Amino acid sequence: MFWSVVEGCGPASRNREWYNQNLVKKIQLITDGSCLGNPGPGGWAVILRYGANKKEVYGCEPHTTNNRMELTAAIEGLRTLKEQCEVEIITDSEYVKNGITTWIAGWKKKGWLTAAKKPVVNRDLWEALDAQVARHKMTWSWTKGHASHEDNNRADELAQLAARGQKTSS
Repeated sequence: MFWSVVEGCGPASRNREWYNQNLVKKIQLITDGSCLGNPGPGGWAVILRYGANKKEVYGCEPHTTNNRMELTAAIEGLRTLKEQCEVEIITDSEYVKNGITTWIAGWKKKGWLTAAKKPVVNRDLWEALDAQVARHKMTWSWTKGHASHEDNNRADELAQLAARGQKTSS
């Protein structure tokens, strides 16, 4: 029931604002990626928080880069949500945060080319992230990695374990 859709509830036209404020779930996703060598075996992890509830999800790739794992963590975290939510993603990756909040609009306008007119690296993942982001009301926050954010430190630990052991949570 933790992530299930509220059955039989729909926004009444006159109460849409109340509905949006009171029934749209507010979720925090704390994400991290790890790569042993770059490229090399990689892992990603996300901690989902909904009120007092917490869920940890992680996965791996045998040959990847750190940036791909950072992007994958955000994508997979958003994929776990079965309904539209108000989501705050907390990441220690400036690449992910700046890419999705600042750079992506220009890339799309320029046909997925950078300012230097080169193809955007990891376009497949940027497109997947963009599609997931479109499903939700999003805010993005950056935190310093390996610092005082408890959930970010836990996501880092899980991503490293996934990379080393090539394990997934499911």
